[in-house]
Amino acid sequence: MDFIEQLFGISPDGGDGSLEALWIAAIVFAAVAIVFRRRIIASLSRRVSPR
Repeated sequence: MDFIEQLFGISPDGGDGSLEALWIAAIVFAAVAIVFRRRIIASLSRRVSPR
């Protein structure tokens, strides 16, 4: 989990890997949101629209 340190030669998180883990989590979250976007939009629109 030290790819930022290896690529850029800096350690913004003190070498503990938390920044890299945050980046990976954000990328996974974005990918899941893209894959399931229609289901997410349909769920939100059912919640907002009056019955």
